[in-house]
Amino acid sequence: MMGPAHSLSGAAAWLGAGTVAAGLGEPMPWPVLLAGALICAGAALAPDLDHKAATISRAFGPVSRTLCEVIDKLSYATYKATRMKGDPRRSGGHRTLTHTWVWAVLCGAGAAAAAVYGGRWGVLAVLFVHMVLAIEGLLWRHARVSSDVLVWLLGATSAWVIADVLDRPGNGSQWLFDQPGQEYLWIGLPVALGALVHCLGDALTVSGCPVLWPIPIGRKRWYPVGPPKGMRFRAGSWVELKVLTPVFMGAGGVCALGALGYFGS
Repeated sequence: MMGPAHSLSGAAAWLGAGTVAAGLGEPMPWPVLLAGALICAGAALAPDLDHKAATISRAFGPVSRTLCEVIDKLSYATYKATRMKGDPRRSGGHRTLTHTWVWAVLCGAGAAAAAVYGGRWGVLAVLFVHMVLAIEGLLWRHARVSSDVLVWLLGATSAWVIADVLDRPGNGSQWLFDQPGQEYLWIGLPVALGALVHCLGDALTVSGCPVLWPIPIGRKRWYPVGPPKGMRFRAGSWVELKVLTPVFMGAGGVCALGALGYFGS
């Protein structure tokens, strides 16, 4: 899928998680619901860091472009080192390592560690990166005609404001993990969820997605998971724009109401 649909699906997924959490007796404070939806929207773009034309690869200028080259080479090397006889030969690393559940878990764990051990600056770093990506994904038409500096300033301002709100007592710094030293441990969850949702979205497209790697399926370790080929679509097609995008928006709205308790008794 394309960037805007990925971001919308990520936001909707976290709002859906908020509804589930409320049903399990662990309702999210509204700042966690908001911050998590934006983080998840940004994280849903992150797996495409292995593609030089992707939104995330240009979002942070030379830094992200250089990182994209490194990740592409790492992904390609991992593919070559672990491929089985049924896996085709390929010339690049796109839709390999970063499009797996392993990568999603590692990203979530890394974000949680940065937030817990990095203190306020660690939290701000995680928020800044994902706010910029959320802006690029959700407001892509406006972001593309704006300068990178303006997008970075908006991301930094959003990160600072959200961190201030979350830091206030009862607003969610200790949601779900309430032991001393576990503040913001939850922040890894929307990061991991966003990456997984990206993989599931790509699985719906023609090429499928090797989300289950390194679990072998048949003669392939990089099996392109997806529905029957007749149910798949091309990225950017009318199915994505006219069907899935409105569905993500509607589902997100309904889930937000559920997460905030509007459907409770």
